Amino acid sequence: MASNIGMMDSAYFVGRNEILTWINNRLQLNLSRIEEAASGAVQCQMMDMTYPGVVPMHKVNFDAKTEYDMIQNYKVLQDVFNKLKIEKHIEVNRLVKGRPLDNLEFLQWLKRYCDSVNGGIMNENYNPVERRSKGGKDRNSKSSQKTTKSLQANNMHNSGSGDTVDLNKMSGPKQGRGSSVAGGATYSEEIQALSKEVTNLKLSVDHLEKERDFYFAKLRDIEILCQIPEMEDLPMTVAIKKILYADDAKESALEEAQEYLSEAINTVETEVESEA
Repeated sequence: MASNIGMMDSAYFVGRNEILTWINNRLQLNLSRIEEAASGAVQCQMMDMTYPGVVPMHKVNFDAKTEYDMIQNYKVLQDVFNKLKIEKHIEVNRLVKGRPLDNLEFLQWLKRYCDSVNGGIMNENYNPVERRSKGGKDRNSKSSQKTTKSLQANNMHNSGSGDTVDLNKMSGPKQGRGSSVAGGATYSEEIQALSKEVTNLKLSVDHLEKERDFYFAKLRDIEILCQIPEMEDLPMTVAIKKILYADDAKESALEEAQEYLSEAINTVETEVESEA
């Protein structure tokens, strides 16, 4: 799972227009500015669309205007992240300020994450308007249960939620009708097998991404060190930069860096001998 996405990931090069289009198309909204999503409600519903039934929509306030109400929405979102074991820290204090860049960065991450779960395919059976009507503090429990049942057909996307599997088991016997039961049982077994395979693949990808981010962080530390004014013009620093900024990924820049360093050392030795 792409819960940890490095800052150099292509996700962070997605423009605000594409992000707004993504939100408006999937949630049937009409946002024109990134900061309109600062309340956290949009993020909650995106997770609800990705993992139907996991987000307690009755706790999401789509009319949140004050920072206090917005923070409550982000608490709901963070609880969902924790439940799904998504290792993503939410900078709530920065997001609720409505600053475009902070909110854009978080939405870029969210789009990348949701796309990694469903392959960027829109959940056609999800009714965003109906689900939004469940938001707020007043709830009708029967209506909420009915909505949850209508979303169970999409639970194949939710490989990380144990609750979804339980709901499938509960709804199975009620469908009855002879051959439909047998067909539904076979279909359910296939879904579970595929879900298990997808889960294993996601765990593998998650491990590789963490490893990639680990080594990228080390390279970033070296780059920052090389940018210190007192060090950036040193021969060793220049040689390291040649390796860091090499354009051709197929060929190693080590030989060029070694050649430059050797020439720099010879030049220094020559100057020292001349002065002596």
